[in-house]
Amino acid sequence: MFVSAETITIVISAVGLLLTLGGTMIAGFAWCIRRSDRVEERLGARIDGVEERLSARIDGVRADLIDVDKSLGTRIDAVAADTTELKIAMARLEAPQRHLIVAAR
Repeated sequence: MFVSAETITIVISAVGLLLTLGGTMIAGFAWCIRRSDRVEERLGARIDGVEERLSARIDGVRADLIDVDKSLGTRIDAVAADTTELKIAMARLEAPQRHLIVAAR
């Protein structure tokens, strides 16, 4: 069986083309994987930074809320004391008049 030089050239060219395309596809896929890993690392670092800042802000707000809670608690206690005194004063005003009772002997 005799194969012409042109046929051998076509077969070698096709194999070379397939190897080149396959190698290019593998290299492109590897590049995409590396690129996505770098993006993931950068995004991970940014997310960690945002998480730290958010935690700091939440801790600050929590401290402010505790201060506000203490302040409101003090004010509510003062209002409760004033209300108690007011209730006592109102009861004294609305109560029946005391009569002078003289014991007869």
